[in-house]
Amino acid sequence: MMFDADELEEGARAATGLEDFGSPYYREGLERIVEALNTEAELNDMGRVIQHATISNALIQRLKIEDTYAAHPEIGDQVVGGPVFVIGLPRTGTTALSQLVAADPQFRSLRMWESQAPTPPPEAATQHSDPRIAQAEAGLKMLDDMFPLMKKLYNSEPTAPTECQDLMGMSFRTFHFDGAVRAPGYLAWLMDCDMRETYTYHRRVLKLLQWHCPPVLWHLKTPVHMFALDALVEAYPNAKFLWSHRDPAKVMGSVCSLIRYVRSWSSDRDDAVELGREQVESWVEAVRRAMDFRNRVGDDRFADVSFADLQNDPVRTLHAGYEALGLTFSDATLQAVRRWSEDHPPGARGAHDYDLADYGLTPHGVRERFADYLATYDATM
Repeated sequence: MMFDADELEEGARAATGLEDFGSPYYREGLERIVEALNTEAELNDMGRVIQHATISNALIQRLKIEDTYAAHPEIGDQVVGGPVFVIGLPRTGTTALSQLVAADPQFRSLRMWESQAPTPPPEAATQHSDPRIAQAEAGLKMLDDMFPLMKKLYNSEPTAPTECQDLMGMSFRTFHFDGAVRAPGYLAWLMDCDMRETYTYHRRVLKLLQWHCPPVLWHLKTPVHMFALDALVEAYPNAKFLWSHRDPAKVMGSVCSLIRYVRSWSSDRDDAVELGREQVESWVEAVRRAMDFRNRVGDDRFADVSFADLQNDPVRTLHAGYEALGLTFSDATLQAVRRWSEDHPPGARGAHDYDLADYGLTPHGVRERFADYLATYDATM
């Protein structure tokens, strides 16, 4: 089966009875990922099903979002507070840090169930009993049954905060696709494409989500924001960042292991050395861009979080981060984040085994590539 952008759009229209996808900005990214799926990804049968479902859902959500805005244009008047973004290399504690922030009642976080299906807009009164929660839970159960190793590699729960890559995926400009399939041509395009409207659409979805379900001070997370911080801040002028740090030589093997496993669902191709080279190149560039942005705008927007500190004393570490960003750390915040940290001790999901050498990488070689980063930040653990 070959993928076709027009057919995918028609399928989404047929599934919803809706016509308007909004701004045509998304179309170039759709065409690029379709080309990659047809020519680079070497999909197996399961991969075709997974990727068809992923793209179809992104298109369906665009249609539903635009339909909701057409019926309620006042949503556009919503003001998104913050946000505070958790960034950093993958596998540096960004998920734990994000969930710790999400425990703070002053923040609104993007939960998995609403990330996958933002419409109808969630309601404050029913946000904990919304039927989409059960649907997301059933989807995770099926994922766990089919791919049991995933539970060790990534912590995911229907009501827990999730990366905002689904929102970026609605513009078809997200590294989520590269994490799921081999797509070097798409990745090369993504590295240099205009990301500004990706973030204005991202904001459009947040407005819809907070409309009837406050608070409006947001916390969000995904490492890939480091690739396009200028575009992000253009959409979110008040954005601030908690940047987690850890020795790249201790995380790149884990990054590669996770992506290798996820890609194995969609393709029988397995070139670990190619994957290792690709991931190092990508994340060196992400860190370079983020450091350049920080050098230009100054440190006021940033708080640094050491992985070791986060593991050893998460509450105190978060408090220090809040102080650096000028955020309120109330008694309610203290109690909530302390409770979360006590319920989620490090290593509770089991050990993740991997070997950097499997990907043609060495600790010295990785550290050499990240030399500027290591010379600038406390990333030794």
